[in-house]
Parts: sequence; structure tokens; C-alpha cells
Amino acid sequence: VQLQASGGGSVQAGGSLRLVCAAIKNSFSITDMGWYRQAPGKQRELVAEITAAGNRNYVDSVKGRFAISRDSAWNTLYLDMDSLKPEDTAVYYCNFRDSVRTFWGQGTLVTVSS
Repeated sequence: VQLQASGGGSVQAGGSLRLVCAAIKNSFSITDMGWYRQAPGKQRELVAEITAAGNRNYVDSVKGRFAISRDSAWNTLYLDMDSLKPEDTAVYYCNFRDSVRTFWGQGTLVTVSS
């Protein structure tokens, strides 16, 4: 599976962005899908995930501000980000998983200025 992430950009604090991750040639049985981020000098962290059962999990720092969703064909993953804060600044990566493999998108930069 090839993943293409888009939607990053530069916004002011309090603004919104929608990240999109499109799967190309998705011939695998994807189970879980998620968004990760990596800020400068920090480790990559899980921001939000949606499981095969449709359960959604978020890191505490984004609860109530971010929403993860996917299309019905499980080919496109979204992350709606509201009330953005400077500490949300990072490269965001999408992630699709099946029972044995993990696929990563190329990353999209989100910059939030105060």
C-alpha cells in the first residue's frame, strides 16, 4: 500500500486544518489506521487511531480538538484538527496496518504560530 498524506500547512493558533491520507493500490486487508506526529527533537507519538471495530483513541493533548475518520472503502483517512495550538506543530504521518504489516505515509508538516 502506498500512502499519500496532504493537508498540512501554516496556521495561527486557534485555526483549523484537515489532513488527508489516501491509499493507492490498497490490496491488503487493513485493520487499524492512525495518525502520528513528530515534533523537532521529540519522538514520534500516536495522535489518533481508528480500529477495525471503529473505536477511536486519542492522545490526551488533542482530545476534544481533533477527530479521526475514514471513508467507507477504508482507502482514505482524515484528521480534522480544530483549535490548533503551537505545541501541535510537527510533521504528521498516517499509518495503515494489517495483521502483519505497517505502512507509512510520507508526512505532512503542520506549523501553528502563536
